[in-house]
Amino acid sequence: MNKPLIILKNISKRFEKNNIKVLKDINFTFKKGKTYSIIGPSGSGKSTFLNILSLIDRPTSGSLFFESSKIDFNNIEKNDHLRASKIGIIYQENNLLSDFNALENVYLSKLTINNDLITAKKDANKILNMMNLKNRQNHYPSELSGGEAQRVAISRAVINSPEIILADEPSGSLDHKNSKEIFKLLFKLKSKSRVLIYATHNLYFAKMADYKLQIHDGKIKTYNARI
Repeated sequence: MNKPLIILKNISKRFEKNNIKVLKDINFTFKKGKTYSIIGPSGSGKSTFLNILSLIDRPTSGSLFFESSKIDFNNIEKNDHLRASKIGIIYQENNLLSDFNALENVYLSKLTINNDLITAKKDANKILNMMNLKNRQNHYPSELSGGEAQRVAISRAVINSPEIILADEPSGSLDHKNSKEIFKLLFKLKSKSRVLIYATHNLYFAKMADYKLQIHDGKIKTYNARI
């Protein structure tokens, strides 16, 4: 039986500036070993939802539990360490550091939790090879194609062997061929001890997940779940 990894209880998010309630009393459990897609129109709250799961943003009300431990959103230092060690984040734009090559972009994430440079370089090299980037490790982001840069971004997100992988429109800026390659690589990262959650506008990619979720009017609905 798949154990719960993330539990949401009555999560709501309101933006006080314009008094808009984006998320409304969401209750949901994400299980280890499962993949989840999130669909919904622009502005529906997909990115806000992922930002709360990644501890980048905090809910207005409600509770979030990680492996049965309640997250204290006021404990910024602890949450920063949790994010660095347990959560891998992939954005639509690769957000790579332009002054660092591919290898450096990846191993710098390892150094945030372990100051062992030799091991960090070794692990980064291994992951980039797995991503078919063996010959691109010394290239800078400006020298990489869109698909290559996003594969570097995925490598960076998984170098610390996270239990949670969050992807916000990971192929949104790529053509269909490269998008299919990105999702193929993402699903290779699936494991019994990990949860993969991604937002997408593409129904083809959404249907690849074990659970397809839709955010509508601040609520989450589940469709075509495969147990």
